[in-house]
Amino acid sequence: MALGHGLAPQPPKDEARKITFPDTEEYLTLVFDPHTHSVYSDGHVWPKIRVGEAVRDGLDAMAITEHLEYQPHIADLPHKDRNRSFEEAAGAARYSEVLIIPGAEITRKAPASHMNAIFINDANKLYHVPNSAELNSSSGFRDAASKWPAQKAVNAANKQGAFVFWNHSWWASDFPNGIPVVSDFHQKNIDKGMLHGIEIANGKNYSEDAFQIALDNNLTLFGASDVHDLIDWDYEPHKGGHRPVTLVFAKERSADSMKEALFDQRTVVWFKNYLMGREAHLQPLLEASLSFSDAAYQDAEILSVTIHNNSDADFHLRNLSPYNLHRHAATFTVPQHSSERLMIRTGTGVGSISMEFEVLNAFVAPNETAHIELSAEVE
Repeated sequence: MALGHGLAPQPPKDEARKITFPDTEEYLTLVFDPHTHSVYSDGHVWPKIRVGEAVRDGLDAMAITEHLEYQPHIADLPHKDRNRSFEEAAGAARYSEVLIIPGAEITRKAPASHMNAIFINDANKLYHVPNSAELNSSSGFRDAASKWPAQKAVNAANKQGAFVFWNHSWWASDFPNGIPVVSDFHQKNIDKGMLHGIEIANGKNYSEDAFQIALDNNLTLFGASDVHDLIDWDYEPHKGGHRPVTLVFAKERSADSMKEALFDQRTVVWFKNYLMGREAHLQPLLEASLSFSDAAYQDAEILSVTIHNNSDADFHLRNLSPYNLHRHAATFTVPQHSSERLMIRTGTGVGSISMEFEVLNAFVAPNETAHIELSAEVE
C-alpha cells in the first residue's frame, strides 16, 4: 500500500516559496503542475517527494505523468501496473490539500512525439507490450512498447475521457532548428477533438511558436516543470526561482472542475516571471492582481496614488496614459505582494484618476503584451 511508504511531510511554512495568485472575479485560480516524473519512469525521486515539493510550493494540484514506454529503472523497479506511481503519490497526499491528478506520458519519436494524458482511469490501457517482450531490459522494453501505434494510445486515452496535450513540441530531437511544425498526426487528432492542449513552457524553455500553434488550433495553453530531479535543484526556489506552472481558472477546487476548465481553455502560464494566456483569461487575472487606492493630492498638480500588486509576479509596467509620472520613469516595476506610491502630474485637479499601462511581462500572443486600466476616486 502507498501508506506503507509514509505520508508526505508537512513542511515548515515558507510563504516566500509558495506560488500565489489571486482568484478572479468569476473563478478560483488554481496552481497546477501537469507534468512530473518519479523513479517509476525516468525521474530520480519517490512519488512521496513530489508531493512534499508540491506542498512546499503551494500547488493546488499536480499530475503524475510517468513515461509508459520509457522505463530506465525497470531492472531495479519492475512494475507491471503503470498506475502505481499515482497510487503512491495519492496515498502520500492523503492528508494534504494537494489534488493528485492521474496521468501518463505517451512517448514516441516524431511525428507523434511526446504527449501527456491526464485525468485517466487506467494507465495500463494506454500502452501495450507483447508477453514475450523482455521486461528486465530498458531498451528492449522501450523498443517493444514503441511498436504499438501512438494513435492507439491516443484513442485509448480519449476513450477514458482524458485530456491530452502535446509536450515540449520544440525539442531538437524532433525539430533540429527548435521550430515546431504541426504534423499530420497532430492535425488529425486536433480536428477530431482528441488532442486538446500544448505546452508552451516546459522546464527552462518557452516557445513562441508553440504559443502561436495553440492560438491557431484552439488548444489549451500549458506550462509545466517536467521535473525529474529535485525542484530545489532545477528551479532554486530558495533563490527566488519557481517551477513553470499552469494557472487554471476553475469554478471550484476539485479535479472535475479543473478538468472542465482545461477543456474550456481557461488557463494562463507562469514562466520565469512571465505570464502568457489568452486575453479573455489573462485580463481578469491582471485585474485581480493590480489595483489603485488612496488617491489624494499632495499639492494642486501632483496626485499621489498607491498601486497594489496582489500576486507572485513582479509586474513591469509602462505608462500609456496622458498623465506623466513624477519621481518615476514611464516604465517601472511593482514587486510581488507589495505596494508602490505613484506621484502623478495631472496639471489641474481631477475627481477621479484612470490610467492605462502596458504590462511588459504579460503576453496575450507572441510579442503582444497585455494592457490594463487602473482607476480610483480622489479623496
